[in-house]
Amino acid sequence: MRDVEPGEILVFSKGGITSRKEHCGTKDKRPCIFEYIYFARPDSVIDKVSVHASRLRAGRILAQTHPVPADIVIGVPDSGLDAALGYSQESGIPYGMGLIKNKYIGRTFITPKDARLDKVNIKLSAIEEIIKNKRIVLIDDSIVRGTTSGRIVKLLREAGAAEIHMRISSPPFLHPCYYGTDIDSEDHLIACKHPVSEIARIIGADSLGYLPLDSLKQLIGSDKFCSACFSGTYPTPIPTDTRKDRFERRLSEVAVQNSASTADTIDSDTEE
Repeated sequence: MRDVEPGEILVFSKGGITSRKEHCGTKDKRPCIFEYIYFARPDSVIDKVSVHASRLRAGRILAQTHPVPADIVIGVPDSGLDAALGYSQESGIPYGMGLIKNKYIGRTFITPKDARLDKVNIKLSAIEEIIKNKRIVLIDDSIVRGTTSGRIVKLLREAGAAEIHMRISSPPFLHPCYYGTDIDSEDHLIACKHPVSEIARIIGADSLGYLPLDSLKQLIGSDKFCSACFSGTYPTPIPTDTRKDRFERRLSEVAVQNSASTADTIDSDTEE
């Protein structure tokens, strides 16, 4: 078993499996680093690298770069749990399950804005007996707009948390992603508008720390990945038209042109 290569076509037939990728050229592979941080399941293995192990490493790095006195380390389910365990192991601060996720609610990162706000309200619940009067290290995978983080911090405050120190297992999102995620503009990125200290104030945390950009390589043991949303270095040219419906618009334009061309042909035949 192996990963399907970028652009590769696998043909299944009675004679077996055939790989076709001659049309792909010789482009260097640049997998999305956010697969390891957020998108993939923790039990996944991508390009022979364990997602669980990479998230543990992220947590350990956070404990080294952003230490803080605390009573308990809590991860935001699900993608913050592994990094929280790594932070706990490195810091010696006990790990606890202070947040419970409603398993019937989908992921908020890739949800449209209005639905995202509703989901945050009912996605998580806090265990008060674990949270109350505790200094908490709260681990999450990312802060994009700040919406989810602010709601989670508020939830923990309402459960009686004494302090909340948020740690993020990715660098700040500073650039749009043009490869399929719902981050098509810097207007939606809180880190583009505010320094870290101000983001902490906005979301209500006592402190905030991100994974250093130069530590991403340590997560998977390679620098052959796309980290454009963090670094601004894109593996392909960026289109001038970045609207989500640009392909639909182009198809509509072509359809109108073809329709006009057909009409002209009919008129010409009629005149003859």
